[in-house]
Amino acid sequence: MNYNYLRYFSVLAQLEHYTLAAARLGISQPSLSSAIHQLETELGGVKLFEKSGRNIRLTEEGRYYREKVDAALQGLNEASMTLRDSKSGAPVLIRMGFVSGSLGGTVAQEIVRHANRNERLRFQLMESVSEDLMDLMRQEKLDMAIVDTTDRDRSLHFRKLCQRNFCVALPPDHPLASQDSILPQQLQNERQIVFHQDLKGSFGQWASGLGAEERMVCSVNTAQAAFDLVAAGMGITLVSEECAENRDDLAFVPLENWHQALYMCILYDKWLEPPVWDFVETVIKTIRKQEAQRLF
Repeated sequence: MNYNYLRYFSVLAQLEHYTLAAARLGISQPSLSSAIHQLETELGGVKLFEKSGRNIRLTEEGRYYREKVDAALQGLNEASMTLRDSKSGAPVLIRMGFVSGSLGGTVAQEIVRHANRNERLRFQLMESVSEDLMDLMRQEKLDMAIVDTTDRDRSLHFRKLCQRNFCVALPPDHPLASQDSILPQQLQNERQIVFHQDLKGSFGQWASGLGAEERMVCSVNTAQAAFDLVAAGMGITLVSEECAENRDDLAFVPLENWHQALYMCILYDKWLEPPVWDFVETVIKTIRKQEAQRLF
């Protein structure tokens, strides 16, 4: 039985409204509907909800199941707390992966806030490219990861966080360094240092297929390595705005007409201790709230 489905059912049973429940859970309404349908299927086709005008309400079976599910969820939370208490305050480890540029700002602040609020929390952080982070998720070596691409692997669940902008890192004496912004087409003849594999294909599209891929001279795993190579004169690199640094040997110019989504990646059917799940939910809600404020 999928633990997340039980959580979703509990919240929907409380609110009896798909839109409100999806907003509280931080997932899409179709995802919530699919989860409830799957739960009903696993229960042998029992209907847990029925329509009531434009809203829904629990069926008799649903009311019975809600009582049992809420008791079970409460019992699991209490058991987790008891086990931790039995270890005299043993630490709770949160293992989190992230792509370059996604740790700053909101995420870093939430890490500090949670660490200050709960002295048991310990954070283990890893920076890498999305593909490697997703592999670590599948191996259950990470509890969560902030990635910039998705995968069709149904063992992974992706929840969109926000959109981020990009800029071009290049030497200060480069002809484009003095511009207020750069169009992707202006980079088609530039030697590229790629620190994220997905950018290679995107750059080829930007340059209208004019051999941009052939000008990729090096691939690295982090923005810092790319910056050092740019400063040494090897080429230019494309990075998220959050990665831009104040360096005398580099210029950072905004890149027009391209954005990239960030996602929170977690495993389906994986039990996360309440403090870990609370951290995941808080990060998602805080980033989405800031994104909505930025857009409006």
